[in-house]
Amino acid sequence: MTEARPVGAIVVGGDYQGLGIIRSLGRHGIQTCVVDDERSVGKFSRYATHSLRVPDLRDGEVAVDATLAAAKRFGLNGWVLFPTRDEHVAAFSLARDRLGEVLRVPTPPWEVVRWACDKRNTYARAEELGIPTPRSWRLESAEQVADVDGEPPWAIKPAIKENFIHETKDKAWRADSRDELQSLVQRAAQIVGPGEVIVQELIPGGGESQYAYCALFRDGDALASMVAQRRRQHPPEFGRASTYVRTVEMDELEELSLTFLRSIGYYGLVELEFKLDSRDGRPKLLDVNARTWGYHTLGWCAGVDFPYLLYRDQIGEPVDAGRAVAGRSWVRLVTDLPTGVLEISSRRIRVRDYIRTVRRSDTEAVFAKDDILPGLVELALIPYLAVRRGF
Repeated sequence: MTEARPVGAIVVGGDYQGLGIIRSLGRHGIQTCVVDDERSVGKFSRYATHSLRVPDLRDGEVAVDATLAAAKRFGLNGWVLFPTRDEHVAAFSLARDRLGEVLRVPTPPWEVVRWACDKRNTYARAEELGIPTPRSWRLESAEQVADVDGEPPWAIKPAIKENFIHETKDKAWRADSRDELQSLVQRAAQIVGPGEVIVQELIPGGGESQYAYCALFRDGDALASMVAQRRRQHPPEFGRASTYVRTVEMDELEELSLTFLRSIGYYGLVELEFKLDSRDGRPKLLDVNARTWGYHTLGWCAGVDFPYLLYRDQIGEPVDAGRAVAGRSWVRLVTDLPTGVLEISSRRIRVRDYIRTVRRSDTEAVFAKDDILPGLVELALIPYLAVRRGF
């Protein structure tokens, strides 16, 4: 009689975020398969069992087909599916029934995911629940800029961010005058289309003002949770990615996040991003990511190994409730070093203080003593990463 193959995981996207999932599971003896359309570090991990490079994963249907093709090629029936990009969250949510015939799909159905994937829905639900958000204006056309009655500076951002980020490599733009606002709104509308442009008051402060609530959420409560402060980010003002993060305690953030997640019946891994407004002392909800987040490996050294806990839940094994301890830190040196140079040159941080934060970090995003090759590969990929995604 043939012994059943152990359940593994398919990780779609092999950058440092995907690498973190691969290592989380691999260190527990769980096999992984990486599906990617980029040159990335994940497949070079000693813990990656299979890898499949495909031409393009930006199209949702193509991503679904590629994932199922990988499952068929390597015989991965029943494996747990981990998306790492927002466009894949949406695609897997919409194709959940089809994927579920072959794989375990933690991604919630679309009626849940839609509250996270589109900021228009996110802010509408937050308003209903009394959760603070930055003052925002949804513009159907550039002519509606006249309806923006606030004062500069403003942030211009897309309601659905994937196409905007792929096209511009930016998460948002800053406008310091009404003329600049008019110009940038017109430009944004050409990229994402009318109706998807959001103008928002710009809350003072940089990465040090940004916090996040991270959790494995099920049945109305967090099985595991972590609150983190994004101390540095790249780029510094509108961080597309964290570069130095530290765990903290912030009860208000947890209360607001639980309220939101319970209201939409969420399940799975999730990160809710907030910015602390120094003008009124309240955290304002910015974004909801219905997947693992870039610095999720911070959880491992703070006592909550998020991907492994989700894996256990998916295969029906018990998950012990856990809460990350405060004071642990994570750094991604390849982006934090240039960010640190900018912070030092603008005198926002002293050289010795910057060096101290790096030296005392508990974990690095890519470099690991038990898995050296991905760190070496990332150094070689710096020119590619700079061109492809601006890091």
